[in-house]
Amino acid sequence: MARSSRLLCVLYLVTGAALASTAVVAFRYGSAWAGCLFVAASLVQVIAVVRESVLCDHRRAAARLRRLHAAPSAHPGTALDVAVRSQLDAACCERWWTSLGTDHDSACRHRTRRSSAA
Repeated sequence: MARSSRLLCVLYLVTGAALASTAVVAFRYGSAWAGCLFVAASLVQVIAVVRESVLCDHRRAAARLRRLHAAPSAHPGTALDVAVRSQLDAACCERWWTSLGTDHDSACRHRTRRSSAA
């Protein structure tokens, strides 16, 4: 959690504690509706602390994803990427691609006729 977020959480908690103590005083010496109002206001401060911690988790996850996508060479590709790369490396010639693996160019090193029939 960043320093500003921690400071904000501390301010929320201090404000919530002050509102809770005001609610106690309102219940003892004042009206019940004012006490309920101060209790609700102190709960809003607790919700704000929870929200701030959730935002911190989201920021941390976004930073991790940015780091992962910033250096693609550090991580090998997925299984699909590896399979596609191996098929592209095993390709013969342009005619082989366009004929779905049945014909080859005259200069192709794999002059044998391949069939794609199952």
